[in-house]
Amino acid sequence: MFKGAFLPIAVFLNRLGIKPNTITILGLVGHVGGAVLAALGYMTWAGLLLLVMAPFDFLDGTMARLRGESSNFGAFVDSVTDRYSEFFILGGLLVYFLEHANREGAMLVYLAAAGSLLVSYIRGRAEALGYDAKIGILSRLERYIVLIPGLVFNIPVAALWVIAVLSNVTAVQRILHVRRQAHAARTN
Repeated sequence: MFKGAFLPIAVFLNRLGIKPNTITILGLVGHVGGAVLAALGYMTWAGLLLLVMAPFDFLDGTMARLRGESSNFGAFVDSVTDRYSEFFILGGLLVYFLEHANREGAMLVYLAAAGSLLVSYIRGRAEALGYDAKIGILSRLERYIVLIPGLVFNIPVAALWVIAVLSNVTAVQRILHVRRQAHAARTN
């Protein structure tokens, strides 16, 4: 959706000689920084840092494609790094909620992490079996569209409610979508 908007930036970074893997690592480091800020209770700063770092997820792959260096392993590393980035942020929130004895917040982090993991896992497993699972109302991009404003406006619990519920709804949507494909394949 936004990938085309980052094309000129990717071209510029490639001209500077910056490697796509450098962008991937910088994105991960930025997310760790955001996690630390969230753990310390600086939600607005964590959200602003994520707002700056989130585009790195689009840039690395675009840069690799422009260089003619895209590979299955690069896509794999990018996906794994994306999961770590998201879990670091959720981990930072978990630390914050545990230190403030906020059971609701801690439970929401758990449910959001579970839903996020399942959305990703279901897609990967489905694709490994030859099915398409790129559907649902709350993929990674949408989770960030919810999470970043929730942090910037210091309402992380509200954002986590949305992510906890809708990421798990998305997981169920993907399961049912794969089930329909499997059923259609059996009847053909």
